[in-house]
Amino acid sequence: MNIILCNGRRADAADLVALAMRNHGHFTTMQVRDRAVRGLDLHLARLRAATRELFDVSLDDTHVLSGLRQALDMVAAGDCTARVTVCARDFERAALASQPLAARDLDVIVALTPPCDPSPEPMRAASFTHERALPHIKHVGTFAQFHLARQARGRGYDDVLFVGVDGRISEGTVWNVGFWDGQGVIWPDAPALRGTCERLLQAGLETLGVAQAKRAIRLADLSGFRAAFACNSRGVRAIGAVDETAFAADDGLMALLGRALQARPPQPL
Repeated sequence: MNIILCNGRRADAADLVALAMRNHGHFTTMQVRDRAVRGLDLHLARLRAATRELFDVSLDDTHVLSGLRQALDMVAAGDCTARVTVCARDFERAALASQPLAARDLDVIVALTPPCDPSPEPMRAASFTHERALPHIKHVGTFAQFHLARQARGRGYDDVLFVGVDGRISEGTVWNVGFWDGQGVIWPDAPALRGTCERLLQAGLETLGVAQAKRAIRLADLSGFRAAFACNSRGVRAIGAVDETAFAADDGLMALLGRALQARPPQPL
């Protein structure tokens, strides 16, 4: 199962070359199960907000939803990983001519690949000092993230946890991070992308009556936590270690996070 649509039609070579060369846009990735997505409204809100900020254009939800439905119909599948990318056609030309973009200038690209679930193995993350540009936007400028992840894997780690120049822990390469102190979940207070899974967890934990707090967390603080976890569109994965700080396995926490994530039912496409 691999299909890419551009504005409702199969993407051709010209579409893909333009996307590869443009490197200016944003996206969201979601897990589709039985043609439904948990937090679909959050994904759509993310796409609308980023389109407005990057291109000063309104994005119609129906443009996105129709592309997703069409792609699912074409592959005749209800379960998949769906990525929706929004970029602007002839962005450079419009910028040079000082012309505003319009909705017709947007390309909405829908790519479907096989479904993915989080690894059951705890992650080992290496810390790197790095701050993403426009961290609140899930943009396509991902070179530094994956370059640092490759360096971490060369040192025997699975992925990277970013630390700002001020020493505050922020986020992983493509995931948010949370810490468990035995009583509640502590979320890092630092510039980062606020992921849909993170927001679903926060809402679910609130429904379950689990304490939560947001505060600045530094590497020196990690030994004071009992457990840590990563969360993204695939779900929740335990973190076994950050650098030399190890966290014990906590099946109870993972079960709690699973219940929190499922507190909100999936929304049909």
